[in-house]
Amino acid sequence: MKKLMLSLFIAFGFSACSISNDDMNVDCGANTNVAFTGFPLLCNYTVKSLPTNPAAIVVNNQEKMDYYFTKHENTCTVPSDPNIDFTEKFLVGIFAGAKPTSGYAIKMTSIVENNCQIVINFYEKSPQAGETLSSAPTYPSDFILIPKTVKPIVFNRTTESPDNIVIGSYNGKCTGSDCQKFFQINDYNIQKFLNVVVGNYDFGQYKYTTTTKRDEYTLLLKSVPTEILNLKGQTKTYGTPDSADQGGTYFEYTQGSVVTKIFIDNNETTDQSTEVKLFKKAIQDKITSLK
Repeated sequence: MKKLMLSLFIAFGFSACSISNDDMNVDCGANTNVAFTGFPLLCNYTVKSLPTNPAAIVVNNQEKMDYYFTKHENTCTVPSDPNIDFTEKFLVGIFAGAKPTSGYAIKMTSIVENNCQIVINFYEKSPQAGETLSSAPTYPSDFILIPKTVKPIVFNRTTESPDNIVIGSYNGKCTGSDCQKFFQINDYNIQKFLNVVVGNYDFGQYKYTTTTKRDEYTLLLKSVPTEILNLKGQTKTYGTPDSADQGGTYFEYTQGSVVTKIFIDNNETTDQSTEVKLFKKAIQDKITSLK
């Protein structure tokens, strides 16, 4: 693929330079998707100086890590590994700048690479209709780990929906680092949350791996029963999940500022309609396919 090479000087502020001379055109080859890991940095680190303007950083060694961040004791409800192997991974951080209230967010969604460069796609979210907001200023950010690279990195703003579905399978008696299976499915990728603890379903505290894939969200949403869609922001439990070590099936639907959470007994209980039972099976089959 012929395209102009782009480069981005990474610092606390965006500064891009494109080479427009036709003589500099090169064949960059095909784009390929790059897997990355979501990194809940704020569990273990504090940004020393929050940028008031949009900014991005790439941290490729411990010296830079110590320069930009202050390490502290884990503040999440589950243990989080704060260590980064900079011989294998780089930390990328992206900042939206100062915002007047809560309700804003910035998110890196996918990465593509060719022979010339790496492109990190991201989007920004503004407060949603009906969302309860805090009047205190906020500084939205997002952090990921990418494979070590010597290629220039370009940040590309896209338009995405923040709506998403989380599905999961849990059992309080199972053991192992990957015992609970939880995935977020959205319009742009599938995220597999790592080391989820039963009962701790604040997914912002977990690392996750990604698969770039579209259409899965729309397809799964079509299978959600009307009785669950009508709950709109409620939390409902069908049966008594995991009461006899039978485990449970989890469904969470975020639509704008409305979050609906469903816990379904893996046993078929009398309060589960035929539609709910079919939906539970669809979730379980989807989790099996994503493992």
